[in-house]
Amino acid sequence: MAETLRKLGELLKRREALKRELGEIGDMRPGSLVGRYRRCGKPTCHCAAEGSEGHGPSWSLTRAIEGKTVTKIIPAGTAVDQTRAQIVEYRRFRGLARDLVEVSERLCAAKLGEAASEEEAAKKGGSKRRSKPRSSPRSQRS
Repeated sequence: MAETLRKLGELLKRREALKRELGEIGDMRPGSLVGRYRRCGKPTCHCAAEGSEGHGPSWSLTRAIEGKTVTKIIPAGTAVDQTRAQIVEYRRFRGLARDLVEVSERLCAAKLGEAASEEEAAKKGGSKRRSKPRSSPRSQRS
């Protein structure tokens, strides 16, 4: 019983710590940030040269919304760094939320286990007298 209480206490502390961390989440956004290089197609441009990377990078953020892929262009510069940080924060949020659900499930199971133990103890102290059968095993019909 003492072990169960200690375990419950640890789970409660972990749940509260996760809630605090979730409250500290900053700006976030889901998706994948990709830098793309392209060739413009002009034969005299530097991108047409052998081994050239091309123009770019041009940055795009891609994610699924209601089953459809949506792409948003991100301007080069500080916006790219901000978007990267927001994606990292979103992944942190997802991890914390997953951990919170796991801890909550363990807490619920532990509490139900404790309640089941109390019910079993109450049943064990019950009456030992058996009930009488209401009908005979064979029919009385003739």
